[in-house]
Amino acid sequence: METQNPIPCLLIFFPMFFIVYLIAYFIVFRTWSPKIRPEASSCLISLAHGTPAVFLSTYAILADPATGFASQNTRFQNTVLDYSVAYFLTDLLHYIVFFPSDVLFIGHHLATLFVFLTCRYVASRGGFAILSLLILAEVTSLCQNVWTLANARRRDLEFAAKVYDLLSPPFYVLYSIVRGLVGPYFVYRMGAFYVGGEADGLIPRWVWVSWIVVVMSAISVSILWISNLWVELFRARTGNLEKKTR
Repeated sequence: METQNPIPCLLIFFPMFFIVYLIAYFIVFRTWSPKIRPEASSCLISLAHGTPAVFLSTYAILADPATGFASQNTRFQNTVLDYSVAYFLTDLLHYIVFFPSDVLFIGHHLATLFVFLTCRYVASRGGFAILSLLILAEVTSLCQNVWTLANARRRDLEFAAKVYDLLSPPFYVLYSIVRGLVGPYFVYRMGAFYVGGEADGLIPRWVWVSWIVVVMSAISVSILWISNLWVELFRARTGNLEKKTR
């Protein structure tokens, strides 16, 4: 089995993300308003996790020629899972400290951690499925975090406002495609595999059922979120057009 020595990875990755957060909060964004410093610091650790996680997950999947929805996790797949667990633990602490009333994001992080931890430590299988979902979740990370930082400063910085306006349409399109089309299709394939009994005796039923429920819930919230952003963008552009024609 390739599931040995899991703790040292977490002991490396968790302090790493925690230190990145502290650097962001006390150095990188030290001149920012106290109201947005925590969110900006969260964006920085998300940047440190998201895009690297996409490349690491892709390599972890391609490096295993026998990979599949019920395949045993490879050592490198487990390392990538630990990497993501460390990030979500750090960001969960961020929300508990600064935004304890944000039940939606805290619940999202707890559910995500549940999926990663059960894949990593309970089933020790399904790494292909979970890392594929991680790729889909984080492929928009760079664009989303830059957009979020620009949004935080667009009212007091003209450059941030320009970045926000320029980035919004392509970001919304990319996010809509990934979360609204590719994500649901992959979950359908994943669900069809598990429901068909292909993982019986390999992954406990309660584990893969919980994965499907969590992922479908996350995708539903994502679709609702991006739909609201499209509505806001349309209203803003329509309002600007009406002002110009008056």
